[in-house]
Amino acid sequence: MALKNSIIVPILGRYADRFHEYQPARTFFDNLKVAASIPGIHGLEVVFPQDFADPKETIKAIKDTGLAVSAVNVNIKSEAKFKRGSLTNPDEKVRAEAVNYIKTAMDLAAELGSEMITTCPLIDGHDYNFQVDYQKQWKWFVEGISEAAKHRSDIKVSLEYKPYEVRNNIILGDMGRTLHLCNQVGLPNVGVTMDVGHALGARETPAAMACMANDAGRLFYVHFNDNDRAWDWDMLPGSVNLWDLVETIYYLDRMDWSGWLTYDVYSRNGDPAEAFAVTFRIIETAQGIIDKLGRKEIQALIDEGVPARAFDYLFTKLFK
Repeated sequence: MALKNSIIVPILGRYADRFHEYQPARTFFDNLKVAASIPGIHGLEVVFPQDFADPKETIKAIKDTGLAVSAVNVNIKSEAKFKRGSLTNPDEKVRAEAVNYIKTAMDLAAELGSEMITTCPLIDGHDYNFQVDYQKQWKWFVEGISEAAKHRSDIKVSLEYKPYEVRNNIILGDMGRTLHLCNQVGLPNVGVTMDVGHALGARETPAAMACMANDAGRLFYVHFNDNDRAWDWDMLPGSVNLWDLVETIYYLDRMDWSGWLTYDVYSRNGDPAEAFAVTFRIIETAQGIIDKLGRKEIQALIDEGVPARAFDYLFTKLFK
């Protein structure tokens, strides 16, 4: 598997929680300069509409970096009009605006030479029982994605699932629901962004989910990061769940998957550019671990299905 490393550009800018600001604000153009300087980077994930205040200026600046655009990320969650939902908002005018955001981003992706937009519908879902009409929500969501995806067949619409945040229960909370949606929409350009951290938060095994989506022909995009399965901390890949990282890379390699690997890794300590450079090296090292362990040997352990023997081999081969 050839590595294609991309980063989500705004992550290089301001980062804060309720208590502290860990990274200061930068302009989009300053973020671009930082991104282009990171060793090992091949592409950029940019965000619509926030990064496109002046679309012509933004497009020129992106092209001037010489980097590819892995995807245009459509933000349909953070503006005040989306407070009650975007694609599932009870107001049909707001739902139409969300669909138009996706369509506009598809056109921008084509102009930037990208084949994909991605969106994570974090504001769509519910917090309480009896808060929303689940049947209406699902119907509106299917209709919105269908209309957007039909806008142009040359651009993929990749849907990123997450179990919670902003809503306590997000409408696309896991791989199963996302693949069900893809099947219900029935269009070949609708697929899945698997964020490893979100899969961990959903109590999934990321490697298994990658296989499931790939077998369905819907694995369009992968985000790498890590967490403790209790919250989406966006940590360095493999820093907590090393074996999940190695196993996911193993299966992506075995499937000869050729898509983009994009990283949303936040740093509360140190330089975010350095964190991304290290992230790229971690992924490359994970590939090296697979080389050291041996693909045939790993497959033999899987086929045998005896964990004690498998981990005896893994630890002995790597650390003894």
